[in-house]
Amino acid sequence: MKVCRVAEIRQLDKRAIAEYGIPADVLMENAGKAVYSVIRSEFGVKGKKFAVLCGPGNNGGDGFVVARKLHSSGGEIKVLLFADRGKYRGAAKKNLEIIEHSPIDIKDAKSARQIKSSVASADAVVDALLGTGLDREVDGMLRRVIEIVNASDKKVFSVDIVSGINGDNGREMGVSIEADATVTFGLPKVGNLLYPGYGRGGKLFVSHISFPPALYNSGSLKIEIAGPVALPSRRPDTNKMDYGPVLVIAGAANYYWAPHASAYSFLRAGGGYVHLACPKSMATAVAKKGREVVIHPMAETASGSIALSNKDDLLKLAEKMRMVILGPGLSLDAETQELVRLLTGKIEKPLLIDGDGITAVAGEAGIIKKRKSATVLTPHSGEMSRLTGIEKSGIERDRVNILQATAQKLGAYVVLKGPHSLIGRPDGRVFINNSGDTEGKAGMATAGSGDVLNGTIAAMFCLGLNIEEAVRTGVFIHGLSGDFTALDKGPDGMTAQDILDNLPYAVRYYREHLVEISQNYNSTVYII
Repeated sequence: MKVCRVAEIRQLDKRAIAEYGIPADVLMENAGKAVYSVIRSEFGVKGKKFAVLCGPGNNGGDGFVVARKLHSSGGEIKVLLFADRGKYRGAAKKNLEIIEHSPIDIKDAKSARQIKSSVASADAVVDALLGTGLDREVDGMLRRVIEIVNASDKKVFSVDIVSGINGDNGREMGVSIEADATVTFGLPKVGNLLYPGYGRGGKLFVSHISFPPALYNSGSLKIEIAGPVALPSRRPDTNKMDYGPVLVIAGAANYYWAPHASAYSFLRAGGGYVHLACPKSMATAVAKKGREVVIHPMAETASGSIALSNKDDLLKLAEKMRMVILGPGLSLDAETQELVRLLTGKIEKPLLIDGDGITAVAGEAGIIKKRKSATVLTPHSGEMSRLTGIEKSGIERDRVNILQATAQKLGAYVVLKGPHSLIGRPDGRVFINNSGDTEGKAGMATAGSGDVLNGTIAAMFCLGLNIEEAVRTGVFIHGLSGDFTALDKGPDGMTAQDILDNLPYAVRYYREHLVEISQNYNSTVYII
């Protein structure tokens, strides 16, 4: 499913009106009807009391439609206005005039006491305060009403997006509503799907509000939720070489997990044959932990990392592989960092670069762009900062745009890890992954979980998916394994080892429940 920025959804609205002749009144009516239908199915209407909080513009107008429909179905409605009545225009003005001619109780919001009383007397609250266009901190009366709603413990239904959340990046603008459900229109907005916005919105529903498919499936929309692809079957007449081999170049003194996890996760996710090149001083210890991995002990630097003198041997070994993973736990030793840069330019197989490997190639876009085979980078926000030169806080504020620009600049697939990880393609498309959120409790925020992702992506490639499908599916299955772990153990105590151990179950579930996963986008978005 496509996902919109705020400017893009506004453009779709304009096109629906201008090109398809759908009046703004109809779009607003359909939006209000969608919210009403969710309230009816999720909560009920007849005999229940609702406080409908309406801000300025079309978001408030949608709220007027909701109020009318709730009233029509037997709900007791109180509308609180947080904008001057004379400032409403178009369809919003028309719908305000309609409810003014009905017995609905409409009041201008004048004091915190009045708002608190209206919310307290209601069974549920409809949040039609701010909408998707918010680009400044929430203050004054609007801040106070959000605080009152959040303290009320009432059921809350948000219109289009949770009030207080930026529609383009999901960031909280000082304070935001905590909703039980959100009904968004046309398409989901980026802010509906990225944290903290996603975590504040409750169950997310989307209504196309009569947009034709040509609009909401437009190729000009570059952001989408990553839908699942079927894994090729494992035929009985195959062997380990049909699902490999892969080479992992990883590890340094004191970094034992990264090489083991990157190699062993490949096997646990369905890969058939994996080689690990690591410093010779750790080879025995790593071999004991993963006996099925073929170990290649490497000459070391004085600091215990892989020495530059191994370059030719590693290149010869890479020639025999289907894919190479480079960088996990390699250290920041200057000699090893130079080795990474040389290998990146010379390896002629698909290459996944992670961890210290990303640091080595940061600022060296030319090395990556000149590669003929596919390159995959898997940074967390700190590594993305090094890769782009943008402060980590800036990355977090603008994840989608920065990822999109970086993937295009490097000509690479870039996985920006985090809650609802993002996958950027060289052509500018961005996929939002919808697994691994562990019920919004950051269970995968644990040391070494990213190393498990490396082998999972490589396994998907060696199972027969193309590189883009392998990246998307690897990210999804890695997250799914995290979700299973959180359900089993809870998010507080789960480790990267637990995620690795659950990979076979995640792959099996993915194979057996592909249709279920496809429906409602893995329970991320419910289409109405």
